[in-house]
Amino acid sequence: MSPQLFERKHNVWSRLSLLLAVAGAAGFLGFMDILHRSPYVRYTKVRREQPVPFSHKHHSNLGIDCRYCHISVEKSAFASVPATQVCMNCHNLMWKEAPMLEPVRDSWESGESLEWTRVHDLPDFVYFNHSIHVNNGIGCATCHGRVDQMPLMYKEKPLFMLWCLQCHRDPAEFVRPADKIYDMAFDPKSLSREEREQLLEEYEIDTSNHRLTNCAICHR
Repeated sequence: MSPQLFERKHNVWSRLSLLLAVAGAAGFLGFMDILHRSPYVRYTKVRREQPVPFSHKHHSNLGIDCRYCHISVEKSAFASVPATQVCMNCHNLMWKEAPMLEPVRDSWESGESLEWTRVHDLPDFVYFNHSIHVNNGIGCATCHGRVDQMPLMYKEKPLFMLWCLQCHRDPAEFVRPADKIYDMAFDPKSLSREEREQLLEEYEIDTSNHRLTNCAICHR
């Protein structure tokens, strides 16, 4: 009779090692998911380096409308980065010798565009149209946060697909009147649910048959 190669305790150790392997794999995947969603990867709440330290807060406090710089936001898929000419409309008269505006003056004289770092940058496989959202009751602050309070621009929202779907599944939670689109302080929840449902009808937003959550809406 051949001797027993393994003792009973080895069965316990083998089961424990399998359990640790599964737990380790799950923990690693969980860690990678947290890392992927973290500001370190997503740049959420992180102020990006720019050629000029442009302050949205300062310009907003001066009463400058979003559309003065982002001229195509109501009619184009892109909000557009303002041309140097837009900056120089004011800064050829004021702060025209400020050292921090030297890159703007250089751009104006050379004709070469400033290389701004894009803060809100979606993957190439995502289709997003600014004009559709702006013209259908979605305010700037819904996606960009309180830009009027940002001395330096940063990404407020993570721009995950699940975050987008929260609105597409129930746009009545986020929709606002047309005259409040550029009002950063306006809270859509200040309206009753009935008022927001009425706005959906006015904007002719079709929520039937899960149309807004169809894959082809954002992935084309």
